[in-house]
Amino acid sequence: MSSDSSPATAQKPTVTVDSDTISNPASGFRKGSAFWLTFIAILVCSFVSALDLTAISIALRTITDSLNGGDKFVWVGSAYGLASAASLPLSGRLADTFGRRPVMLASVGLFFLGSALSGASQSMDMLIGARTVQGIGSGGIWNLSEIIVSDLVPLLERGMFMGIISGVWDWPPDCESLVGAAFAQANAWRWILYLNLPLTGIAFVLVLLFLRVRMPPGTIGDKLAHLDTIGNLIIIAGTTVALIGLTWGGVAYKWTSPHTLATLVIGFVFIGMFFVYERLVPNEPSIPWEVVSDRTTLAAYIGTFFHGLTSTAVFYYLPTYFQACRGSSPLRSSVELLPITLVIAPFAFFLLLLDPVSQKYRWVNVLGWACLVVGFGLLSLLDQSTSTGKWVGYQIVAAAGLGFLYTAMVFPALAPLPVSRTASALAFSSFSRTFAQTWGVTIGSTILQNRLDKTLPAQFGAQFPSGVQIAYAAIPVIDNLEDPLRSEVRDAFAKSLRVVWLAMIVMSGAGLLSVGLMREVPMQKTTDGTYGLDAISHPPLPDAEKHGGAGVSESAATQRTEPEVSEQ
Repeated sequence: MSSDSSPATAQKPTVTVDSDTISNPASGFRKGSAFWLTFIAILVCSFVSALDLTAISIALRTITDSLNGGDKFVWVGSAYGLASAASLPLSGRLADTFGRRPVMLASVGLFFLGSALSGASQSMDMLIGARTVQGIGSGGIWNLSEIIVSDLVPLLERGMFMGIISGVWDWPPDCESLVGAAFAQANAWRWILYLNLPLTGIAFVLVLLFLRVRMPPGTIGDKLAHLDTIGNLIIIAGTTVALIGLTWGGVAYKWTSPHTLATLVIGFVFIGMFFVYERLVPNEPSIPWEVVSDRTTLAAYIGTFFHGLTSTAVFYYLPTYFQACRGSSPLRSSVELLPITLVIAPFAFFLLLLDPVSQKYRWVNVLGWACLVVGFGLLSLLDQSTSTGKWVGYQIVAAAGLGFLYTAMVFPALAPLPVSRTASALAFSSFSRTFAQTWGVTIGSTILQNRLDKTLPAQFGAQFPSGVQIAYAAIPVIDNLEDPLRSEVRDAFAKSLRVVWLAMIVMSGAGLLSVGLMREVPMQKTTDGTYGLDAISHPPLPDAEKHGGAGVSESAATQRTEPEVSEQ
């Protein structure tokens, strides 16, 4: 991660937008039809990728029974997340080297292929392999969506557009979870995956027709030579091995077993080696050192990690509460989760509209983490007799925190950096979030398993073999129990889940503390012209001078040195 910028980086054209232009886009930074058609193409790609997030987990038990999956069920979701996380740094580097459009097309194509193969799978091994392909495509789509929006919209006014994308990512899983539960109950799980195909085809065509952004110059050979192949191989290997260890821990093997410990140690050693290698590589590292060395960007990555961890715990273990403690079916538990899933996007969108007005981001992060701490505190009060009004209200408070934070950390991650480092910074931010999601599932699962071993009635827990995930094995039989045993089991689940929520309070508190590392850096009013729309005119617009001369400055990238900071 060399801190030196290459000559090519220093000479990238920069589209400069003054403060009047930000408040009145018509004065300079005009968003014409080319911009809006490109943004629609990005939204459709994001929508398609988001569709698959929830439905598979809802239908997992049906899929496992259909394919005789046995103990391989955990890999259906893990392979997807593992592939997505491991490929994120590479997708950012490919986007810088070959351009945004071909990498987005390749990502959409891989998602289409993975969906088709997953739907046609005749064995668990085939399904796991197909989900790996699908995960690579999904990670690329998410990463490129953020990168392209960052290319086209200055950081100061980017909140609204990122809020829209967050909404697109949040609402499809709500619908898909209901569809997934319905298909699972009808034993038609393959159609969950086949439904992706026509939408993915539409997304591919829209990108092909409307995503007209500039391509970086150079021959294929020159571009391949700058891919940082060794660095990407190291981080892919390290991430893969570490996530395998996290997936094995407490499920396939005990946490103290050599299999689990060895994979975790080897994985984290490789991840450490990646950062050392990137610091020493002389040219074109995948993650330049300046992307992770600034304390404000580092705080943003820490916060992104804890946000990914806590949000995943919410979506995995609230349905467990509804099914175990309230006797809900998978379909009904999806409906009962709507208060949190439907509220996240509006909170994200509303607050990010206000951010350009204040031109500050620390208060957004403080407010988000404070809401999340309170939200998890309220969730820790849930038991089998909690009223509907309370569990709905508790979800809304947690949703406010999750929504505020969903894109708020983009601002501190990018504000201290030159615009030429946007792709690398966003790739590492997405990697932090995705890597954390496995931790969220693993920590919650470990706590729940250990607490259930201690709180479940002995006569009930004895029927499950040692090492079995009691939560998923016990839920289907709870409704068939007679009282008072049924009530005792539900109470045991509520007490065990309470410890999960208390652990998430600690994680949210760590996220809140990370805000203390942030400085208030003025948000940029420039975009990187290297990857802008072909349709954007580079000469200043006729009326630009009266608004401060908004237009293009070929040397703006080199003139912008260390940003002014405030220790507020």
